[in-house]
Amino acid sequence: MNTTVDWIQLIIVVVIFAAVTVMGFMAARWRSTGRLDNLDEWGLGGRGFGTFITWFLLGGDLYTAYTFVAVPAAMYATGAISGFFAVPYTIVVYPIIFVFMSRLWSVSHRHGYVTPADFVGGRYGSRALSLAIAVTGILATMPYIALQLVGMQAVFETMGLGGDSLLEKDLPLLIAFAVLAAYTYSSGLRAPAMIAFVKDGLIYLVIAVAIFYLPHVLGGWDAIFGAAQEKLTKTNPATGKPVGAFIPGESGYSAYWTLALGSAMALFMYPHSVTAVLSTKNRNIVRRNAAILPAYSLLLGLLALLGFMAIKANVNVTGLDGLANPQLAIPRLFDQEFPSWFAGIAFAAIAVGALVPAAIMSIAAANLFTRNIYRDFLKPDATPAQEAKASKLASLVVKVGALAFVLMLDKTLALNFQLLGGIWILQTFPAIVVGLYTRWFHRWALLAGWAVAMVFGTLEAYNVINPATKKHFGGSLANIPFTDTQSYIALTAFGLNLIVVVALTVVFRALKVPDGQDSTHPTDYVADRGDPGVKDLPEIIDEGGAATAKS
Repeated sequence: MNTTVDWIQLIIVVVIFAAVTVMGFMAARWRSTGRLDNLDEWGLGGRGFGTFITWFLLGGDLYTAYTFVAVPAAMYATGAISGFFAVPYTIVVYPIIFVFMSRLWSVSHRHGYVTPADFVGGRYGSRALSLAIAVTGILATMPYIALQLVGMQAVFETMGLGGDSLLEKDLPLLIAFAVLAAYTYSSGLRAPAMIAFVKDGLIYLVIAVAIFYLPHVLGGWDAIFGAAQEKLTKTNPATGKPVGAFIPGESGYSAYWTLALGSAMALFMYPHSVTAVLSTKNRNIVRRNAAILPAYSLLLGLLALLGFMAIKANVNVTGLDGLANPQLAIPRLFDQEFPSWFAGIAFAAIAVGALVPAAIMSIAAANLFTRNIYRDFLKPDATPAQEAKASKLASLVVKVGALAFVLMLDKTLALNFQLLGGIWILQTFPAIVVGLYTRWFHRWALLAGWAVAMVFGTLEAYNVINPATKKHFGGSLANIPFTDTQSYIALTAFGLNLIVVVALTVVFRALKVPDGQDSTHPTDYVADRGDPGVKDLPEIIDEGGAATAKS
C-alpha cells in the first residue's frame, strides 16, 4: 500500500488536469453564437452538435469512472453477476434508443423542451407529473455523480494523497471538483463536449496498452482466469456462500439478465443522456450514434477484465483507513504493474473520465431544477437569462449533493451508486417512453404508479445489507415478492409501476376523470431540422472569417 506521494504520477496527472481545465474555460468561446445567457446555449451547447462531436459527447457521458473503476472493481470483488452484466446492457440499450430517442428529439426541438420533464408536462398537461419526473431525475443523478467522485478518490489515494483526517483525505477531491464547478459554470455543456475528446483518447490509449501488456506479465489469460475462478469460488466466511460468481450458475440467471435489461431501459431515462441527445442538430444524428456507439461496448468488455487481472496480480486493496476497498483494485493494479509515468497517464484518464460525465450530469440536473421547479413553481415569469443563471447556481448545489452521497453511503461497492440511481430513474419510463407513442395512460395513474414504485424500490434497496460492512443500500438485488427468485429491484419496481398505472388508468377513464391538455401534435414526433416550427440553427463566424451554419 502506497503511503508516500509518487511525484512522477502526481506531476503527470496535474499537468493533464491543468490542460483539461484550460480547455474547459476556453470552451465558452467554442462554437458560440454569443453569451451563454439561455439554456439552449449553456445547457444544450446551442443544439448544434454533429455526429462526430455527439459520438464523443455521448461516449464521455455514458462511459465514465463507472466504466474504468466500478465495473472492474465489481469483477474483482464478486465476479460476473455484479460486474460483467454491464457489457450486454450497453449492447441492448442502443436498439432501444434507436427506436424512441429520435421522437423525443423531434418533439423537444419543435416545442423548445430542454428536459424530459418539459416533455411530460406538455404531453400530459400536468405540472405535478412533470415535477415528479424532475425530482426523480435530480435524485437519480446524485449517486451517479458520486460514483465519479469515488473513482477520483481511488486515484488520489493510490498516488499517496490523503491522510487520516477527513480534510486531508478529501481535500484533493474537493479541489478537483471546485475546478470542475468553475468551468462548468463558465462554459456549460461545451466544456465536457470539448474535454470528451481528450478523455476518450486517453482511455483508448491506456486500455490498448493494458490489454496486451498485462496478460504478458501476468502469465497469460489462462493464469488470469484461473486465479479469478479460484478466488470467486472460495467461501466467504461472512456469508457462508461463495465470494462471487466466476460464471453465473442457474440461480444467478435472473439476477444477471434483470440487471442487464433494467439498466439498459434506465440508461437513457437519465437526464444527462437526454441532454446529450437534445444537443444534436438533427434527429438522424441520434440514430446514427445509436448505430456506432456499440464500439464502446468492446472497450467496456476489455476494461471489465482488468478486475480479473487485479486478482491475478494480487493487488492490495486496503485503503488508508485500514479497510478493504475494491475501488482501489484498478488504480493499484496500474501502480503495481506499470512504470510511474504510464500509471500517471492511466490515473489522468480515470480522473478526466470522471470529470466529463460529472459535468454533463450536473448540467442536466440543474436544467431540471430550473425548468421544472424554478420556472414552473417559483418564478413563472423568469427570463431566459434568469433561467440560465438559476441553472448555473443549481449545478453547483448538485455537486454538493453528490458529495453527501459519497460521505453517507457505503463506497466499498460503488457500482451500487449507479444501480441505486437506476431503481429510481426507471420509474419515469412509462411517462416518457410510452408517452412518445400514446397518451392512453392517465396522468394521475402515471403519478400514482411512479409514487408506489419509488417507495417500494427505495425500501427494498434500503433493506439490502452489505454482509461485510453491515450497511444499508448494500446492493441492488432482492427476491421478487412471494418468490425465491432474485431480480434487479429497479425492474421489479417497474413491473409494479405498470400494474398500478394500467389498473388506475382503466378506473380513471371509466370515471371520466379530466386528463389534462396535450400541447403536442402527432407531426411533432417526426419533425426535423428545417421543418416548420423547428428553429433553424443560427450562423456563426468561423476562424477563417466565413459565415457558416453550425455543424
